[in-house]
Amino acid sequence: MKKCFFVCVLFIMSLQISAQHESQTEYNFLRLPVSAHAASIGGDNITMPDDDLLMMFHNPSLLLGVTPKTVGLQYMNYMSGCTNATAAYNMIFSDRWHVGFGIQYMGYGSMKHTDSANNELGTFSASDISFSATLAYELMQNLSGGVTLKYIHGNIGSYTSAAVAADLGLSLYLPDAEWSFGFAVKNLGGQIMSYDETFERMPLDVQLGVTKRLVGSPLRFSATLVDLNHLDYKLINHLCVGAEIILSPQMYVAGGYSFRRADEMSLMSADSESSSHGAGLSFGAGLNLERFKVNVSYGKYHASSSGLVANVAFNL
Repeated sequence: MKKCFFVCVLFIMSLQISAQHESQTEYNFLRLPVSAHAASIGGDNITMPDDDLLMMFHNPSLLLGVTPKTVGLQYMNYMSGCTNATAAYNMIFSDRWHVGFGIQYMGYGSMKHTDSANNELGTFSASDISFSATLAYELMQNLSGGVTLKYIHGNIGSYTSAAVAADLGLSLYLPDAEWSFGFAVKNLGGQIMSYDETFERMPLDVQLGVTKRLVGSPLRFSATLVDLNHLDYKLINHLCVGAEIILSPQMYVAGGYSFRRADEMSLMSADSESSSHGAGLSFGAGLNLERFKVNVSYGKYHASSSGLVANVAFNL
């Protein structure tokens, strides 16, 4: 009964999502990759079946495969003056119930405060922060479900806003064939307090993904379809792909490409030719020891700069 209820809720919620583009939504820092491993294979992944605590921000059901009592930290050099950081911790209730807690922060730096005549009145800062709790449950053998509840707070100078949202996810892992399938609905919710009288929409995102390791080979491939609640643009621009070489159980190198990000960041040159200038490409590596893990990735997440994502995790 629990399995049927969870799957039905996930399906109904995904159908009710209205089409809104990223530029029309608030709290878009929630779209940025948290796991450096996921960032290295294109930035969007909901199926990687590794012991990576920060993957719960990508798909809450993946928390079930994480070693309990893990602390995870993330830092992202997003663009000049902006800071993105995350902290997370998890624990276990039983073999079938896992819970995690997280904080995500995005600081946009200081900006000039001017009046209507462009006279400088000083400076102001802006930031967003999200507090989350994640619950993952084993629905049946190899199939898990998860939900994340979030409270988000934003401020621009003296103005503030707040929102509540949820992420829902499913994961199916077939260890013998080394297939992993996932489905996630992210940022389902709305503002409870706006900056002005206009309540902005959340950055809703429906994603479907698959990961496959070639049996007997160090190669693993992933593909994720993102933004499936918006079907008004080319299907190829929903795709994020990645490949990994697993050098050993402790080490990997990876690379990926996000067609959506490349399309969004394409700029027209003087001769009217479009170029993404490397946007969409990402790569990274990781060292995952028994109690200590470090992962790094490099990619372009903004038209004006590239970003470095670094993760550190350790078991208490």
